[in-house]
Amino acid sequence: MAFSETGSLSLGSLLFQFTAADKIMPGTCEPAAVPEFDEDEKPDIHTLLLITAGTGTLRVADETFFCAPDKCYMIPPGTSYRLRMDSDRCLTYYRITCRIVYCQGTHTALYLKPLVLGRVEWSVYPFARAVRLADLLTESEPSGELQHFYRQLQFQELMGFLLEHNVNSPEPSSCTHAVENSIRYIQEHYRRPITVKFLAEQARVPHWQYSTIFQELTGKKPLDYLNELRIEKAKEWLRTTREPLREIARRVGFADEYYFNRRFRQVTGITPRQYSQSVQKRTRIRDWTGHEVEIPALPRRIIYHGETFGDLAVLGVEAIGGGYPWINQTRRLKSPVKDIGFPINPAVTEALKPDLIIVSSDDESQYDTLRGIAPTLTFDSFAPLDERIGLLGTILGRRREAENWLARYEEKAAAMWSRLRASLQPDETASVFTFARDRFFVMGTIGLSSMLYHPDGFRPAGRTRRLLDKKLSYLELLPEEIKDYAGDRIFMLLPTDAGSRSAATEFMRSPLWTELRAVRSGRCYAVEADEWNFADATTTEKFLDELPRLLGKEQIVPPHGGVQPGRKPEES
Repeated sequence: MAFSETGSLSLGSLLFQFTAADKIMPGTCEPAAVPEFDEDEKPDIHTLLLITAGTGTLRVADETFFCAPDKCYMIPPGTSYRLRMDSDRCLTYYRITCRIVYCQGTHTALYLKPLVLGRVEWSVYPFARAVRLADLLTESEPSGELQHFYRQLQFQELMGFLLEHNVNSPEPSSCTHAVENSIRYIQEHYRRPITVKFLAEQARVPHWQYSTIFQELTGKKPLDYLNELRIEKAKEWLRTTREPLREIARRVGFADEYYFNRRFRQVTGITPRQYSQSVQKRTRIRDWTGHEVEIPALPRRIIYHGETFGDLAVLGVEAIGGGYPWINQTRRLKSPVKDIGFPINPAVTEALKPDLIIVSSDDESQYDTLRGIAPTLTFDSFAPLDERIGLLGTILGRRREAENWLARYEEKAAAMWSRLRASLQPDETASVFTFARDRFFVMGTIGLSSMLYHPDGFRPAGRTRRLLDKKLSYLELLPEEIKDYAGDRIFMLLPTDAGSRSAATEFMRSPLWTELRAVRSGRCYAVEADEWNFADATTTEKFLDELPRLLGKEQIVPPHGGVQPGRKPEES
């Protein structure tokens, strides 16, 4: 594979300069196409696209490509491209641009040709590594020269990783390629006795470096990866045969039955025999809207479509499908989760072959469609935390995990509120407000307010008590009504969409806001809605660490729309 038409250009003669990076998500304003360039303009920008979600088509010059997750495209300078999204499958992708300079002795010139002749679509594996590097490039703007320098280094690492997979070289395979080959060896020969020392020697990579690269590629240590693969193979035998455990252990590579039992329980939480029995067992559950549903006793392929997607993580359960942005909100995901759309796309749902679907919706038409795919439960995602976790523990065969997590959470919450008590007044009140589509709301039983109104925490302020008594999630207000709901402390949830955020910003500059007692005393806090206004267990747990830090500072929305700590709204 060459770098120029003559094939004489070497990679060592090219310098890569990062220029910009964006993460394009559903709802952002993105041009449908990049227009053709005039020849006189001589554009010098190379464009990299990394697709992470959704589907669509990419037309580059005269070529058309089908876009899907884990696809990567490198578009050379001066080339028009048009990216179109499927109507029901909005794309999420990274767009990263750079300049490339060709150096030969003292001569330098912009390099305007394709990096890999004849190829716009590039190979990349593992794609997750490319995404991690792209994430670093789209973080907040560097604040100084040194940070800009580090950003360039991060970009060099990304380009090096991509070029590894797309440029043929007469040199020996890189360490990364060697470890990738060794992963394939494990997948094919997991039955054999395998040690990390053997794998490292086979890959010709130092032991310490092998383990580091392996964990970066898979997210797991080599022996953990091997044992989990063996356990998955053992599950297939347990589901389909009645062979003795010692024979199944031998078939999947475990030297003895005792070690097999111990490892199986570590990975799954149950013994092999319990697993074998559970795959045949079913249990009956009455769901939120009254359906009596027979479900697997230990469901394995779960779709959870609802606001509290993060509840699953604290129970050690991984879903195969869910809804954006609730998937994106959960940071503990070990495996990719398929976005099944909003509203739910039945075809995408069926393709995942779930054995249980949980939806936080009382739409009977949707329910009838989904139950034709797999056993389906409706679920009240706005129920109190302890009720939700307890019920999920029952549904998913994780009662002990649910009880243990709730006990730990209550202990941690009590400790946090105890520490805060010294800085809070007796019966101190709090209120949570937000804007949505230029409409003003006070929050009731959901999101941040549900976490603040703890028995040992804040009390609801003024008329907010009525929302809780009526179990209302939120209530629309006229801006001038804020005084009837404002507490000793006020939290403003900042929306992500520009219009609502602008409305919040303007309101926080108005006398209706600045004359509130909480604002005048510096006890008002502006927080990002997409980080704080979720009440799932994962976010709630994070809240216990973040709230004490938040209460130690004041925040406002400055003119540019971001959150800036340290000044009162009337000072902006």
